[in-house]
Amino acid sequence: MRIVITGGAGFLGRRLADRLLARGVLRGVDGVDAAIEQITLVDVVAPAPSPDSRIVPVVGDIADASLLARVVGPGTGSVFHLAAIVSGMAEADFELGMRINLDATRLLLDVCRQTGARPRVVFASSVAVYGGDLPEPVLDGTALNPQTSYGAQKAMAELLVADYTRKGFIDGRAVRLPTITVRPGKPNAAASSFASGIIREPLNGLDAICPVEPDARLWVLSPSTAIEGLITAHDMAADAFGFSRSVNLPGLSVSVGEMVAALERVAGPTVASRVRWERDPRIARMVAGWPGACDASRARAMGFPGDDTFDQIIRDYIAEHVP
Repeated sequence: MRIVITGGAGFLGRRLADRLLARGVLRGVDGVDAAIEQITLVDVVAPAPSPDSRIVPVVGDIADASLLARVVGPGTGSVFHLAAIVSGMAEADFELGMRINLDATRLLLDVCRQTGARPRVVFASSVAVYGGDLPEPVLDGTALNPQTSYGAQKAMAELLVADYTRKGFIDGRAVRLPTITVRPGKPNAAASSFASGIIREPLNGLDAICPVEPDARLWVLSPSTAIEGLITAHDMAADAFGFSRSVNLPGLSVSVGEMVAALERVAGPTVASRVRWERDPRIARMVAGWPGACDASRARAMGFPGDDTFDQIIRDYIAEHVP
């Protein structure tokens, strides 16, 4: 089994690769578990070095068709497409967002089509495909109505995955990720970056600014459960998806105020007091367009995992990342 992970040097990409290496096998196109021989990590930057010889790093532009043709071949059984320009950056730089989030996805799917091998393709979409006047909770079948360029690009890419699957070119699955928290490291340009920052920075002894009101509600998922969701989507039989190859992963519906309250319960009032509330109208407007709760009954019935509580998400982050 040969696997390609786009965005392979990123946080989720590298964690996914490590989890796959530890697992050792992945479901093949024939529906049978196959030993993992190689994982190619494609990104614009080099991933951290790996002692495992099955890891092959490739540095380059995901929107370069010649690069994609080099890394995706007839022997590629699976592709996890995680590479993306994040929400805030895609909104600020329309050309870049379209080039990477949409054009590169089309190029990748076309390269997969040209191999003739019909690989399994797992596309990391987002609940940002929804927006506007949303029902509570949002259903898998709720009409897509993105309110950002990022959300529009993800929605268009989902339709491409579905159509390439319908035509028999790939075996595609699109998972709509909730806001992933808590991410280690530094803040990024995603509008949702604060959802990790208001937990991560206080735990590191730093102040954190929350740009939305305490009652702003998010649909969130831990990094480890997101990784398991991507693998579950890959290994699932095609007919389990029914008429829609897109699915909302199970998450937790929590307000930002509830997130900070959980931080206080887990780490104490001194840590929680490091969160400062300074509303940013641009960020608040984007976040207000996202669903605060999704009906995950379809995903759970399909076997996708979820998190139990936000308190436990914080405890897991502390155990893994806080000395």
